[in-house]
Amino acid sequence: MFPNMPMKYAALGLLLFFFTQSARAQESLSKDVDYAYLDKLIAICKANYPKIKMYQAHIDAAETGVKKAKLSYFDIFNFSYLYNPKRNQDPTAVSVQFPFTYQFGFFVNIGAILQKPAMVKQAKSELASAEFDKQSFDLNLEAEVKKRYFTLVQKKAVYRVRSNASLDVESMLDNVKKRFEMGQETLEKYNQVLIMQTDHAQNLLNSESEVLVAKSSLEELLGQKLEDIK
Repeated sequence: MFPNMPMKYAALGLLLFFFTQSARAQESLSKDVDYAYLDKLIAICKANYPKIKMYQAHIDAAETGVKKAKLSYFDIFNFSYLYNPKRNQDPTAVSVQFPFTYQFGFFVNIGAILQKPAMVKQAKSELASAEFDKQSFDLNLEAEVKKRYFTLVQKKAVYRVRSNASLDVESMLDNVKKRFEMGQETLEKYNQVLIMQTDHAQNLLNSESEVLVAKSSLEELLGQKLEDIK
């Protein structure tokens, strides 16, 4: 790359090349986003994430509470009876009356009648609160999945740019090395390009590490490896 070109111009050209590549990566970042795949990730996260199940359990418990509050209306009524056998003093006598009697009673708890509507209303409010909590968590979780997915896409794009830049520096280093061996380049210039190549190699390793960290962060929400998701 940049044959027979003074080092200062070569370095300037290389800098402009990196800037152009970075700008292109930013412009094309949206092209790397697969929204259908992102929707699948969100669905998987909602199916696997433990807190989703916890919020759903709260809703189920609140629904049971509403049912119990409605059924408790029957508690305000009370039915009872009393069995009262009659004793005949003359066992040989024949009585036309019944030898026993029943007494029935039907009671209504007025205080309970006044309390039940408030209890049902409270149970419904607790159910609505549980549903709102889950809806809020769902939205936050969806936003977090998108954020981590977009971060992963960005890190991959940066890694791709740095990988291409590293290949260009390798090519430049090979060219300068040959010129140095032929006596057409100074040791100082050769060392400068060598240092540049080392820096790019280190940056490439850092980018690879950032990709792995972003991938692991996304998989934490999904509960499974990205490689298992098609």
